[in-house]
Amino acid sequence: MDLGLTGRTVVVTGASGGIGREIARGFAAEGADVVLAYHHSQAGAEQLAKEVGGRSLVAPYELDDDEAARGLVESVLAWSGRIDVLVNNAVHWGAAEPDAGLSFDAVPDERWQKVIRANVEGALRLSRAVVPSMRERGWGRMVHISSSIAVDGMPGGEYYGAAKAALHGFSRSAAFGLGKDGDILSNVVMPGFTRTETNVAMAEQWGGHYSARAPIGRLLDAAEVAGAVVYLGSAANTGITGQAIKVTGGA
Repeated sequence: MDLGLTGRTVVVTGASGGIGREIARGFAAEGADVVLAYHHSQAGAEQLAKEVGGRSLVAPYELDDDEAARGLVESVLAWSGRIDVLVNNAVHWGAAEPDAGLSFDAVPDERWQKVIRANVEGALRLSRAVVPSMRERGWGRMVHISSSIAVDGMPGGEYYGAAKAALHGFSRSAAFGLGKDGDILSNVVMPGFTRTETNVAMAEQWGGHYSARAPIGRLLDAAEVAGAVVYLGSAANTGITGQAIKVTGGA
């Protein structure tokens, strides 16, 4: 199937690790010009750029930086002159600090507020920033990476789940606002616990618990999640918009 991505410019945030790496690889394999936006690992993003070949741009991006979205979009437009697809994949987990096991009502305000603000405001700021380029051409795709935690819940996931659920409401309404201005679609993808290059030890420890919940009896790997994201972000997707789609192996 021709996904109609050749020569299109695709921005993938959080591209240097986990699912983001496979999303970037997937778009590059379809002939897209891929922007590899990273936070911590410039080296990882640069290595990925070498691996995917084709035309790519490595660019810094921080979810909780109010100016990051504007700076990223300016860099991309100077590089390619267009933005066709945005994948909001970057994430602030909020669990790097000690005491991550606190009851949600005992989590310090600064910590939970940062989880909400970084994940929600970061994604919305960048979505707002790319829309003018999409409207100019009457074509665009936005795919927001959420989590099954947003609908299934998880102890300790109260604020992360709330932040990801906010993307569902935004994307659903944005689909109506964007659809009247051209072939511009907005969707959410909800992975479950997914096997990636960066969570091997965790997958070995907890994989059995999560795979037991799935009809297929195993964890998905990052490339399988990426396949759904690439399709939704492609020209082959002509009618799926305003949806929140689980990609969990049926769990």
